[in-house]
Amino acid sequence: MAWQLDDSIAIRNEAHFGDRVVRCFTDRPVHSYDIFARTLAAHPDNEALVAGDNRLTYRQLAAESDAVAGGLAAAGVKAGDRVGMLLGNRIEFVSTLLACLRLGAICVPLGTRLQTPEIAYILDHAGACLLVHEADLADRLPGAADLPQLRHRYAAGGHAPGSLAFDTLRQAGTPPAFAAPAEEATGVILYTSGTTGRPKGAMLAHINIVHSALHFQYCMGLGPDDRSLLAVPASHVTGLIAIIVTAWQGGGAVIMVPEFKARDFLPLAARERLTHTIMVPAMYNLCLLQPDFDRHDLSSWRVGGYGGAPMPQATIAALAQKLPQLGLMNAYGATETTSPTTMMPPALSATHSDSVGLEAPCAEVIVVDADGREVPPGEAGEIWIRGPMVVPGYWANPEATQQNFTAGFWHSGDIGSIDADGFVRVFDRVKDMINRGGYKIFSVEVENVLSHHPGVLESAIIARPCPVLGERVHAFVARKDAALTETVLKDFCASRLADYKVPETFTLLDEPLPRNANGKLLKRALREQLL
Repeated sequence: MAWQLDDSIAIRNEAHFGDRVVRCFTDRPVHSYDIFARTLAAHPDNEALVAGDNRLTYRQLAAESDAVAGGLAAAGVKAGDRVGMLLGNRIEFVSTLLACLRLGAICVPLGTRLQTPEIAYILDHAGACLLVHEADLADRLPGAADLPQLRHRYAAGGHAPGSLAFDTLRQAGTPPAFAAPAEEATGVILYTSGTTGRPKGAMLAHINIVHSALHFQYCMGLGPDDRSLLAVPASHVTGLIAIIVTAWQGGGAVIMVPEFKARDFLPLAARERLTHTIMVPAMYNLCLLQPDFDRHDLSSWRVGGYGGAPMPQATIAALAQKLPQLGLMNAYGATETTSPTTMMPPALSATHSDSVGLEAPCAEVIVVDADGREVPPGEAGEIWIRGPMVVPGYWANPEATQQNFTAGFWHSGDIGSIDADGFVRVFDRVKDMINRGGYKIFSVEVENVLSHHPGVLESAIIARPCPVLGERVHAFVARKDAALTETVLKDFCASRLADYKVPETFTLLDEPLPRNANGKLLKRALREQLL
């Protein structure tokens, strides 16, 4: 079984990124900004962006982003330069994103929950020359000495010492003539945690972004009348690609939510006549738990995408009862696949709740054994993914690129299978990864931080099951000092890690952690002990 597209949508094989041959949509925008430009030409007066009391049409958003592009150009930003964006879900995120794409610059979005060491590493590694940041996060910014390449800082939403006001960008001049980037050029770098404990910068090329937007539009049936609610961070691949850029592709509107709170989500969704969103299953559960759920008119909501974790059967049933018009679609992907790899046709969600769906039209998914040999249908192995939405590699990290890609296939690290009908199933994630309500946390990153505390002998981070968020972070710590407390360790981690990565519970030991004869840590024994 495969996705059935309209007969007018042609697909052909093309060579890209050197040795890759991938299926591509024949008729497509030529780069990321072209997605926006086509809708601007076709629907200039359609509502493009809603953020609180602010509403912008595509024409108004274009004028706003052009003004920002003029300011960036006046500050010396040119094609290929990296621009950091430490911004939440606000208009300035979208206008800066568009301005960078218009200039051919490379956007580097950062999550607003990151702490100073994480921000410093990403901006330095990417070689960012300019940063636009939340004024409220100024106290987390690294000092100038730590970022010698960063020449300019602009604060959005208020005053911040050492930064110019974002409004000064709008007033600096007119943008230069647009120079279209090559579609294999990098448009965005998204940093994702890696097994070394240091984040890796996935290079989202324009061809990757274009195909992901088309996949979402075609498979979800999105058009100019759709209203997509952005309830996940804009700085994550889902918010950036699946919501914002996909809305440009369809010509619809994005309604921005600064932070997801179920009690606020429901009245906003009703008031704005939400038609489409993508969230993690925990968000749907939290909405269903609201006592006033039935009092909100959500009859316009027709597409409910989800990913990051399985949707419980009970949740699917409850949503089907309360919102019979809502089509639920599991969407499996990653930063390295620019979001979607598989999607579940809504009509099959209830009967295939254990599957993440079918291959996206231009995607190729195989399951291989430890030797890289494809396994028969239904047999488990590692999921490898190829297609025009798979990134070419990691920024300034050829070693990680070589380790994680083979002939254009990205090694997902997920264990799964594909049945004879083409339905993909994911049985387990990367061994040491924790999924806390859709936020992916690699245990080694937290363990590396704990290792720097003088009272810690060693540590092991594992997932503690949670009925709401799926998993929470638990730390087993072998301590050198019996006086070392959980509070001290939490505070130590909180100053160095995003809040969702900080262990919420601890098991403090005065003896070494269990290991096998080869010295390998026995995390399975620790999981059993915790359960």
